[in-house]
Order: sequence, then C-alpha cells, then structure tokens
Amino acid sequence: MRKALRWLLALTVFIGTLSTAGAATAAPSAASGPTDIKDRLLAIPGVSLVQEKPYPGYRYFVLNFTQPVDHRHPDRGTFQQRITVLHKDVTRPTVFYTSGYNVSTTPSRREPTQIVDGNQVSLEYRFFTPSRPDPADWSKLDIWQAASDQHRVYEALKPVYGANWLATGGSKGGMTATYYERFYPRDMDGVVAYVAPNDVVNKEDSAYDRFFARVGTKECRDRLNAVQREALVRRTSLEEKYARYAADNGYTFDTIGGLDKAYEAVVLDYVWGFWQYSLLKDCDSVPADAAHATDDAIWDSVDAISGFSAYTDQGLETYTPYYYQAGTQLGAPTIHFPHIERKLVRYGYQPPRNFVPRSIPMRFQPGAMRDVDTWVRHHATHMLFVYGQNDPWGSERFRLGAGARDSYVFTAPGLNHGANVAGLVPDQNALATARILQWAGVASPAVRSDPSAAKPLARHDARLDAGAVEREPGLRP
Repeated sequence: MRKALRWLLALTVFIGTLSTAGAATAAPSAASGPTDIKDRLLAIPGVSLVQEKPYPGYRYFVLNFTQPVDHRHPDRGTFQQRITVLHKDVTRPTVFYTSGYNVSTTPSRREPTQIVDGNQVSLEYRFFTPSRPDPADWSKLDIWQAASDQHRVYEALKPVYGANWLATGGSKGGMTATYYERFYPRDMDGVVAYVAPNDVVNKEDSAYDRFFARVGTKECRDRLNAVQREALVRRTSLEEKYARYAADNGYTFDTIGGLDKAYEAVVLDYVWGFWQYSLLKDCDSVPADAAHATDDAIWDSVDAISGFSAYTDQGLETYTPYYYQAGTQLGAPTIHFPHIERKLVRYGYQPPRNFVPRSIPMRFQPGAMRDVDTWVRHHATHMLFVYGQNDPWGSERFRLGAGARDSYVFTAPGLNHGANVAGLVPDQNALATARILQWAGVASPAVRSDPSAAKPLARHDARLDAGAVEREPGLRP
C-alpha cells in the first residue's frame, strides 16, 4: 500500500510538472480558450515553441513536447521530444508521420497528407538527438516506449484536431507506424506503412539471398557483383586511399574496430545499396568492366552508392539508436556473397553490436518481432502496406492472415525503397487511394461507390511533397 501511495504521489507531481511546462509557454486566453492555432497548441500541457516557419496555405510549427523517459514509471524523469505540425485546418484529417529517425524541421508533406488534404504531425523518434534523455538509459529505447510516445502526442493533440487520424511512415517509419497500431489499435483510423521490413526470425535470412539472385537483369547483377568483388581484390590500394580520406576528414574507427572492418562493411553494402536507392536504368552508371576499371572508378562507384563515411565513428554516431534497436528487437539481415571467393571476405555482414559503442549494453529479444507479426496477421484493420518490387528490404515483409480486415499489401512494379501509392498499378493505386480517403473520413459518395474515381484531394506541390525516400547512408531501412 505504501508503495502504491508513493507512486500515486509521484505521478501527481509529474502531471503537475507537465501542466506547468505547458502553462509557461501558453498564450493568455479567454475563458472560452484561445482560437489561434498557435495559441491552441501552446495551451497543451507540455508543449513549447521552438520555431514557426511560414509556408503558403499552411502554418508550420517546430515544437517540443515533454515526455516521460519511462512510460511505465512516468515519475522517473522526462525529456523533450521534438515534433512538427503542418497545420491546414482543424476540421481536416490529420496524418501522424515518423521516419523512425530524426524529424526534419523543413515543411514537407507525405503522400497520405496530400491524398487527404490534411494536417500533418511529425514526430522525432526517441533517443535521436536532440530528443534524447540525459542521462540516456538505453534500456528505455524499445518499440513499446516509442509507441507510447506517439500515443501521448496523439492524446494531447486530438482535442485540437478532432477529425480522423492516419499513421504513416516509410521504412523504419513504416515499421514504427505498424508497432504503434499493434500497441494502441484504438488511436488511429488507418495506417499506411511504406516499405516496412519485418524480420520475424532474425537468424533466418535466406529470403534476401533469393532476392539478390533474381532482382533486375543478369547483366545488371553481373556488373554490380563485379565491382563489389573488385573492391575487395584491390583492398590494399583502396584502403590506402581510404586512410587518406579519413585523415583529411578527421574520421575515426573506434566503434567498428578499425579501418579494415569499416572498409569491408562499406563494400559489402554496395549491391544492397544500389537496389535500395537506384532503379534498373541506373545500371548504366556502374562500371561495365570492373577488372579493367581504374581504382578511382571503383572507389567513386562504391562511395556514391554505399558512402565511405557510413561506418566511421562520425557516420555511426547519428544512427546509434537504430543500430541499438536492430540489435535488441528489430533484427538485421545477413546475406551471402556467392560471387566472391571466401578468402576475400574477412568479416561478412557484421552484426549491429559492431556499430554501437561497447559502453552501451545490448541483448536481443527474439519474441518482439514475432509478437508484432502475429498481431498483424490476425488483427490488422485498416492497414495498407506498400513495397517496391526491386527493394531488398521487401524480401521480409508484413503479410496478412485470415484475421485481417480491410487491409492490403501491394507491390509497386520496378520501384525501390521509395515505392509509394502513386507507383502502384492503376487498379491498386485507385483502391489504395480510395481506402485512405475512406479511413480519413473524406471519401466522396462517388469514391465510396467506385474506387476508380479516387484521386488525391490536394494538388502536388514540388517543394512540399516528399517524392523520394530519405536516403540513409549505410545499411539502414
């Protein structure tokens, strides 16, 4: 009983702290409450303004939101989580977006936001700076804690944005939207998850080997394989170039354990990275005769696709939270290289543990992804998964079972990790657009009776609409 009373008292103090934080930044309001959207947002307990940026037809805010470090024990400290709000109108639907990484503070609009002509709330994933508790207790970085972050943001903003909400994200963001739906299935009216990997059994990755054996054309595969192999054949000379490159840029290799490990990691990412971010037509940019290409040609091709800075300490630091999660819950792929002699490969695909400082403890939880996968198969409702035909991350994907309702898995032909609804074949494009509009509560009677009539409600804006996947250096979804 005494423990329960102490916990209740601590929780009361915590809630009071959040209320005080919100009151400190809120504009004075009349008894009926503020009417300007900025004042309404700042009246929410725990919300503070970082910056407002102008954009035609919208209001755009960069905000901080006070979150508990541990949602199971909210009295044990808080941190500031960064969010952005692209405000259209409080009567419009709202799209809740996360990349699963840092949040951009430049106004942008994801595809579902354009389709429904709505507002967009974007969330920075916990432990990506500056949204990192200090001190950082890494055991509080897991998919349930992150889903609980989203739940609290939704509960805080729902009184302002009362129309329907959709969750979305691409790649790790698509995973994040799915995990959020699994743990808080009553929050969202629909989920649109793009190119979301689903590594159910971390130690069984043969699906990736089958993918690389048949993706694209044999000519393209042979070109890529030859360049990758040649980069290992010329390891000595190219590592000398790498050492000069690192010295010139102040790069170090303490986390991964040396330049040699970093070099091989970059080279082994090469084929994967090409298919993740490039299209079949881009094979023309790959050296056609690797054996007779110059060292600079091999280097330039590998650097353009994999990025030689990716596995330096400086390149890894930003993505420590991702690699931590890959090594504790999400899983990570392992593939083989039948076109390369074994003597040329010293380390193979290295585990996430190699990319996280040893001062951070890690232990893998094999049941985390199995739980999510089982839930999606049996309980998915109003969920849309979109994959690209030539994206390696789609080799292990979410699939629907008999228990799913009004949910879909579509594949965009010829597309990569930037696959979207617009890239689907016409019938699937129309159906997906119609379902998004329906879930958002803005489908017209014509669309409800005939999905082929479905079109995005907002015009395309070349600056605002993010048409391509946000490229992450190194092997990251």
